[in-house]
Amino acid sequence: MQIKIINKSNHELPHYETIASAGMDLRANITEAITLKPLARTIVKTGLFIELPIGFEAQVRPRSGLAAKKGVTVLNAPGTIDADYRGEIGVILVNISNEDFVIESGERIAQLVIAKHERAEWISVEELSETSRGEGGFGSTGVK
Repeated sequence: MQIKIINKSNHELPHYETIASAGMDLRANITEAITLKPLARTIVKTGLFIELPIGFEAQVRPRSGLAAKKGVTVLNAPGTIDADYRGEIGVILVNISNEDFVIESGERIAQLVIAKHERAEWISVEELSETSRGEGGFGSTGVK
């Protein structure tokens, strides 16, 4: 699939690191380092603008290493970029660690996954079909 992109950053285009990668790393495109204090959040710009085909979305997801090693993650994960959005891609990062985290320009801060989606059409009914689970909600299927 081909996707139109404008790169106003000082960095290379996002790319897949391996043949089986689902996501491409997004890099911070900032003029000066950002210090993210514990429990603070910020929007980090990427300098990227995309034009997705209708029926697709771009999902902004955390990088597992950044989350595991530094306690920094994407706040609204996964963030959705709709096919009709033409603004700059920004990443909402949050620091859930106890230490400051410094974001440098060019740092890989999140990953982008392109995903196909469907549009739903609601059908109003009086009742839903029965299942063995029924109305069992959070934790109703057990933990082991």
